[in-house]
Amino acid sequence: MTLADFESAVDDAIDQIPEDLMRTMNNVAIFVREEYEPGPGEDPDTELLGLYEGTPLTERDSWWDAGSLPDSISIFRQPLLRHCDSREELIDEILITVIHEVAHHFGIDDARLHELGWG
Repeated sequence: MTLADFESAVDDAIDQIPEDLMRTMNNVAIFVREEYEPGPGEDPDTELLGLYEGTPLTERDSWWDAGSLPDSISIFRQPLLRHCDSREELIDEILITVIHEVAHHFGIDDARLHELGWG
């Protein structure tokens, strides 16, 4: 899948997020990145499909918005391409990854996401 097709699939996944939830997602940037780069002290073999970085809505105070940098969600293209055997599987996995990372923005942890089938 080309980069343009991949970005389009990510956009399609974002479009599937209910509008009322999208309205509450202020100050969040979503990026397509090629690879996850583990930080110092992290396992260099770590392969993430997506990553939410920021302060979940459930942990924010009323003063948080003023001057805060945006949260970010990264969707990692190459790991997803390696993880999937077909275009259909890739599109499904992109949707799952986007939903998974957006859920982190709303304060839902990995354990709960696994219970809900979005792990």
